[in-house]
Amino acid sequence: MRIVLAEDNALLREGIALLAKSAGHEIVGIAVNGPEIVPTLLEHRPDIAVLDVRMPPTFRDEGLRAAIEAREHLPNLPVLVLSQYVEQAYATELLATGAAGTGYLLKDRVGRVEEFLDALDRVAAGGTALDPEVVTQLMTRHDPLDTLTAREREVLHLMAQGHDNLAIARLLVVTERAVTKHIGNIFRKLGLPTTDSGHRRVLAVLAYVNA
Repeated sequence: MRIVLAEDNALLREGIALLAKSAGHEIVGIAVNGPEIVPTLLEHRPDIAVLDVRMPPTFRDEGLRAAIEAREHLPNLPVLVLSQYVEQAYATELLATGAAGTGYLLKDRVGRVEEFLDALDRVAAGGTALDPEVVTQLMTRHDPLDTLTAREREVLHLMAQGHDNLAIARLLVVTERAVTKHIGNIFRKLGLPTTDSGHRRVLAVLAYVNA
């Protein structure tokens, strides 16, 4: 996997690069400030971009803006965004682009090597990987989710993180058939089309939450 990495913190940047290389991936380009990101992505056209949200010179939203701009030129570019905190506006704006291959992780997740590498692979393959804390904060802001049962909320929470039906079944220690039934109920209650197609169902749920 060819990766472009945008991160101004040298220690974290080297750590991510080391993890990626240890998993057999290649860092083909590095950006250390906002203005470098899009040119680096267009030059290397990587399999995935790993971007910090807040980059020099303003440390506000350079990474996010670059991700959205880059997708105008590279519509199918998978993007994994890293952030120090849960920034709801940034998360929902990125997800609202509706593109396949989207991830939003808190930076401390990088230290959990298997989780980080799994998220990297999932997003590069066109899936979704959202930090559980991000999902929690997005979900708890919206009353319509009160129509869901406790189990349905658990299933939706895991769906929004990017887990497939089989993984959800294993995590909740239920059958895959039961998970499929819960998902059908969730989409029916939220007025969304029933679909089991990976990232599309997650983005549909998040689009509803954002609305």
